[in-house]
Amino acid sequence: MSSRDLILARVRRALADVPQDDTPYDQAFARPYLREHGHRSVEETVDLLAENLADYRALVHRCTAGELAATIARLLAERGSAAVSVPTGLDPRWLAATEVTQVPDSAMDTPDELDRVDSVVTACAVAIAETGTIVLDGSPDQGRRRTTLVPDHHICVVRVPDQVVSSVPQGLERVDPARPLTWISGPSATSDIELDRVEGVHGPRTLEVVLVSGE
Repeated sequence: MSSRDLILARVRRALADVPQDDTPYDQAFARPYLREHGHRSVEETVDLLAENLADYRALVHRCTAGELAATIARLLAERGSAAVSVPTGLDPRWLAATEVTQVPDSAMDTPDELDRVDSVVTACAVAIAETGTIVLDGSPDQGRRRTTLVPDHHICVVRVPDQVVSSVPQGLERVDPARPLTWISGPSATSDIELDRVEGVHGPRTLEVVLVSGE
């Protein structure tokens, strides 16, 4: 008898006197979780998102839709970016004000090629205020996961208030679990046993979030 067979046999013996229960898993236990903590207006929810993003050392900017292209151009210029990775479905108007070389996202890109790109600009699927989290789901305006992990500088555009929710349960309702979800709470960071913080180890060293309002 293999180790696997031995373990399964023990499990069967342990469950021998347990009655059958056909209750679906999601109904087996009551889960009266809070959907959000406190009651906030739309403006307060967006302010909380900005506050928590900043607490995670993300750089937060606010602008209107009409100012978005100029804002992105300014951020790329301040960064000194010479090349920016662009998801295939990104609104071309977002980069209309910059002369930075645009590198279309491609499945053929090698890690070395991505590493030579200075910045990436994406949209997002949803933003969660209570945790300061941005969620990407690989949609055409967000690109593939590695495109947002290899370049050192990520500019993420969040449409407010449409893409902002208060809590994780509300955020989960907005995404498809079958998609390649990336949950981002601030720039990539880790620390060693001495608690020395190092940024950029497993993702962008700098995360800039643009909260854009209006059409």
